[in-house]
Amino acid sequence: MNASLLAISVALAAQSQPPIDEDQRASAETIVVAAPRIIALEKVATAEDEPATSPDGAAFIAQQPGAALVDNGALSGQVQMRGLFGERIALRINGQHFATGGPNAMDPAMHYAPMVLIDRVEIARGISPVRDGPGLGGGINTVLKQVGFSAGETLALQADLSGQYRSVDDGIALGGIAGLASERWRIGLIASEERGSDTRFPGGRVATTGYQRAVYGAHAGFRTDSGELSIEYRRQQTGRSGNPPFAMDIIYFNTDFARLAFEGNLSDRVRLEAHASYAGVSHRMNNFEQRPAPATAMTRQSDTYADTMGTGMALRFGSAMRHVRLGADVELIDKGYMLYNPLAAAFFIHPLDHAKSDRLGAFVEWRSGVGPIELELGARIDRHRAQTGAPRFGPGVPAGPADLARAFAGADRSWSGTTVDASARLWAELGAITPRLTLARKTRAPSLIERFSWLPTEASGGLADGNIYVGSPALKPESAWIAEAGFDWSGASAHVRPVLYYRRIDDFIQGVPFDATPGLVDTRVEMVAQANGDATPLRFANTDAEIWGADVAFGTRITGPLRIDGVASYVRGTRRDIADDLYRMAPANGRLALTWDAGHWSMAMEGQAVAAQRNVSRTNGEAASSGYFLANLYAHWMVRAGLRLDIGIENLFDRCYLEHLSGYNRVQGSDVPLNTRLPGAGRSAFLRLRWAVN
Repeated sequence: MNASLLAISVALAAQSQPPIDEDQRASAETIVVAAPRIIALEKVATAEDEPATSPDGAAFIAQQPGAALVDNGALSGQVQMRGLFGERIALRINGQHFATGGPNAMDPAMHYAPMVLIDRVEIARGISPVRDGPGLGGGINTVLKQVGFSAGETLALQADLSGQYRSVDDGIALGGIAGLASERWRIGLIASEERGSDTRFPGGRVATTGYQRAVYGAHAGFRTDSGELSIEYRRQQTGRSGNPPFAMDIIYFNTDFARLAFEGNLSDRVRLEAHASYAGVSHRMNNFEQRPAPATAMTRQSDTYADTMGTGMALRFGSAMRHVRLGADVELIDKGYMLYNPLAAAFFIHPLDHAKSDRLGAFVEWRSGVGPIELELGARIDRHRAQTGAPRFGPGVPAGPADLARAFAGADRSWSGTTVDASARLWAELGAITPRLTLARKTRAPSLIERFSWLPTEASGGLADGNIYVGSPALKPESAWIAEAGFDWSGASAHVRPVLYYRRIDDFIQGVPFDATPGLVDTRVEMVAQANGDATPLRFANTDAEIWGADVAFGTRITGPLRIDGVASYVRGTRRDIADDLYRMAPANGRLALTWDAGHWSMAMEGQAVAAQRNVSRTNGEAASSGYFLANLYAHWMVRAGLRLDIGIENLFDRCYLEHLSGYNRVQGSDVPLNTRLPGAGRSAFLRLRWAVN
């Protein structure tokens, strides 16, 4: 691991497309993490690399300070940042935000970012800027590879292709981009193909963890002296992929992305930023094709969809260092799903039927400075509306769920409300040290699942805790008061960046017992939940919580090409209304790497230590976990300019360990016992080759 990438670095991606936002360049607040670079031989010593072999891009981000992986499957991992994950983080791919298609978030945002296609990840660890929309925590924008503009007037070939094999699941990944570019035009194709079998661990195989995924698309851009117009389209087809923490597995995700954007100067002091985008997800999952089939009466399949349309525009008055930005954005979401028994045509039901979520927002940002102090102030207001149709169901649906459907049809199935966000970021560049302070109020509106899930099911937006949930139409938006303080220090041969943070969250949405008598089955909801295997369902409700912690990135050169780098993270989350801990909080952890960087080749030995986690949620029935230590070896060799070979061994000593944030096994016949936490991957050797023409 090269932890120097954890410092702010713009130069490492200066030739990538789309370009890094000028405000990131100016404020030096966003961490930019690049995939292994292809550069000239004489510049290898400055390459910023982060080894990552998992097909899930979330595992790549999880190696950063304050981040962790919520492992829900090979292609379904979620990023946790300082204790928050899922829709509480502002997640985007190529600047595009969209709704996931699965009611249990089997396709979180990073599902759509194969590692072989990632160029860089822009991470706002603390808070995301108000221009990026509402969101309770930080922000992540994953930028996929694209053909960039060249320096000449004639079209020239560009290509960036990668191939990888890893032994732990016999996983193969191939992908990259190719196209033509000049100083005015660029046009390119993007594609990838990935396949893997069940993951091995020291006790055998984790059943139903194989995966398959393909991506293909095209992008183009036209640049004038004043700005750039860009367009892109991608199609992703995820095939049969296992999800042992869930009651069903992925049969397919067929997803289309389209985005049109313009950035340019209207005058010397006015810059226009505009975009329009669409994402459409079609998804099927079931409980019988990839795992042992249940009895005929319990055979289940679900078809879901999610369509997201978004547009936004902003005007920036001034320069990158001193400006006012005014903007507005709109997001329209339509999603729903049907649960049915394919062996019994009369049994079908729509737990979420044409549910819609609309948001209209406006924001203002001011970037200025007073003496050595730089500041960025922002505020935004969003008007939200949500509604859903009356549920449909077939004649084969039992009386309990049918009665709940009729009751929900006669209830108020709409909500509207307003949220207000504000932020203040201050920093001062005082030579080798840059102190930082952030104060903010951030919000998140409830998801459609949290608000309108009237049927007791395990649909929870990705919690994967085995509990049955129902929604609450009257949920209030979450609001967090945030304070962060830290500093950057960089010397001639060392650097360190520690941060302390605190979040006080009002109306935090959490599962709570359905009524005041849990275990006493005296309501229709509890009766239906009991028939589905859980007599103590949870109800999404507003509670109060707080999250605090610290993280740090550091490194120093020992002598010559030998250096040591590391990261460490600690987070704690508790309920404020009752004595309980928040669910799925990452245990304290750290990484330390000793690297010999000899110019055109390097070798690194990395140790990863994870502490035991005893602060667990009783409400969610969360089990404690033990600590562990892993060792990894990595090396790379620049064979020649434009051709790079990476090799390594992860979990060198084949340690059997349980990641605290992993889900629990729901698949019979696996080498992992039922309802126990899924183990981490065993020893895995990998080889990756990357070739680029630029």
